[in-house]
Amino acid sequence: MNVENVEVKDLHFNYGKVKALAGVNLKLPGGAIGLLGPNGAGKSTLIKILLGFLSPDKGEGLVLGYDIKKQQSSIRRYVGYMPESDCLIPGMDAVSFTSYLGELSGMPRTEAMKRAHEVLFYVGLEESRYRNLETYSSGMKQRLKLAQAIVHDPKLIFLDEPTSGLDPRGRIEILDLIMDISQKKDIQVLISSHILSDIESACSYVVILNKGELASQGKISELKQINYSLYEIKAFENVERFIDGLSNYGCKVEQTPDKLIKVYLPPEKNPQDIISIAVEKKTQIRHFVKSQTSLEDIFAEVVGVD
Repeated sequence: MNVENVEVKDLHFNYGKVKALAGVNLKLPGGAIGLLGPNGAGKSTLIKILLGFLSPDKGEGLVLGYDIKKQQSSIRRYVGYMPESDCLIPGMDAVSFTSYLGELSGMPRTEAMKRAHEVLFYVGLEESRYRNLETYSSGMKQRLKLAQAIVHDPKLIFLDEPTSGLDPRGRIEILDLIMDISQKKDIQVLISSHILSDIESACSYVVILNKGELASQGKISELKQINYSLYEIKAFENVERFIDGLSNYGCKVEQTPDKLIKVYLPPEKNPQDIISIAVEKKTQIRHFVKSQTSLEDIFAEVVGVD
């Protein structure tokens, strides 16, 4: 079984008249992969199709060598899933809950109980494993959801917003666990998140969806070598006219809440012309530096900035 074998071809899915996926083609490598896209991009729909919860209107795919239309039960045997919303069963403790999920994945009861203790220790819940789940904090619930996703020793796990609701320390701890899982446990990880910094720190490969279509995919290190230069500018006086002038020149321009202007300059354009436009618009420039491209910049370039 090839743990890198996650592939879909010409995937389509509609919710009534709403197109959720419109011809998505993917072939994903192993390791940790980030799934990005604005709200409504089709991320959740794609995950549900890969898990076998939804059947595509058109297209085909394989997950770990299993057909997404015909072998959904086999897919769920070898795939773990950490949903964004709480999946906890009231009245249970962590050991009972985790072992029960293991049994649902096809494990014998004795083995599921043994594994439940192991994974709860791994995620740092060993001292709280007999506590009622209703007493768990948000951070403990996220750890428990991660534990149940790996209790049956899957080859691939889908993590939907795994750091949702966590404080900075909790986010770091969960991300460290995710990186350990992908790098040392030989488990492929697909993370869907709106926190780009989480994806950049935990993943080496990214898939970006937009309006149900594949906008971009590839190694993050390679995508950062995109064919434009990024400049950060602080300007005063006639700023709107200056931004309009840059846009008319062919640049993509984004202004952050703290008034920093990010200019995406195409390769055929001369950065000296940015100064010329400022002079023409009678705008003062007090900060002008070439910036290192981040995943946030890639996302803005691919999806578009308003």
